[in-house]
Amino acid sequence: MLIGLTFDLREEYLAAGYSELQTAEFDRADTIDSIEAALKGLGHEVDRVGHARNLVSRLSAGDRWDLVFNICEGLSGVGREAQVPAILDVFDIPYTFGDPCVMSVCLHKSITKSAIRDAGLQTPKSVLISHMRDLDDVALKFPLFAKPVAEGTGKGITPASRVCDISQLVAECERQLIQYQQPILVEEYLPGREFTVGLLGTGAQAEVLGTLEIVLLPGAESDCYSYVNKERCEELVEYRLVTPDDPEVFEAERIALEAWRALNGRDAGRIDLRSDATGTPQFLEANPLAGLHPQHSDLPMLATAVGMSYVELIRRIVDSAAMRVRSSADSGDHQQCGLQGCDTNAAAN
Repeated sequence: MLIGLTFDLREEYLAAGYSELQTAEFDRADTIDSIEAALKGLGHEVDRVGHARNLVSRLSAGDRWDLVFNICEGLSGVGREAQVPAILDVFDIPYTFGDPCVMSVCLHKSITKSAIRDAGLQTPKSVLISHMRDLDDVALKFPLFAKPVAEGTGKGITPASRVCDISQLVAECERQLIQYQQPILVEEYLPGREFTVGLLGTGAQAEVLGTLEIVLLPGAESDCYSYVNKERCEELVEYRLVTPDDPEVFEAERIALEAWRALNGRDAGRIDLRSDATGTPQFLEANPLAGLHPQHSDLPMLATAVGMSYVELIRRIVDSAAMRVRSSADSGDHQQCGLQGCDTNAAAN
């Protein structure tokens, strides 16, 4: 297959004057190199496209691909992760990972939690603070946890995010509202173990890849998987592989798989959970566009921990997308499809 590769390169945005924090979710050059090498190792031809504006220019010039391997995070707005999928939908070009609806819903943590509650799954009680006056209606049980509603990579999360009284809550919400210019999600704090569950596949074919427990080491920022802890994870965090023979892990994986299906996650991603004081896991967040740095990102680290190579992880993602597209073509949803007849397993052999 000819596979287009869409991405936001961190160094490109830094050179344009954006800050380290603004570019925290973007990819490093070695991530793009690794994905390209894996795809070529699977027998595919790779065309580096880059960010959304490059994609628009290439499409306007008449360029097309059998599949786009999309890891664009987007720069601004709650719908930023949906921009590339929406553009590709206009041109009926298949791509990996979530559609525009999935990307927008999962980036807005409050809307995600509403969908999870509708699916009958547990998630901490919460309120959305859009203005300081909204704090007058907070009726949650302290301690609470405050974070920007539409950020990733731990942006906005520090030890001060855990608040024990109303004065701390007011101060933290004011800080985050000013700095991030978006609503703040305030939810009841869960004191138990923290897990990230990796998922592969789509719908009925989705399955759990495995689970890592996030264990903070001495010197780490306390009580949270913060931006600093994530950026310096090699020295501050232990990613401990845990298995479902532990009842708490079994329940975390059950919730994660149900949540992934309820949110219509596609191809691969992660669900983050934390346990309450009784040891019962609850849903925290969904990541339908998980990082893919071979050593630094949670999903590839999890694959490595369970004995799956990086190339195999990329193959599973492409195979899942190919299966979706063939199924859609067979049902008549697509008039044209470059993936029809494609055998990605053969390419991997």
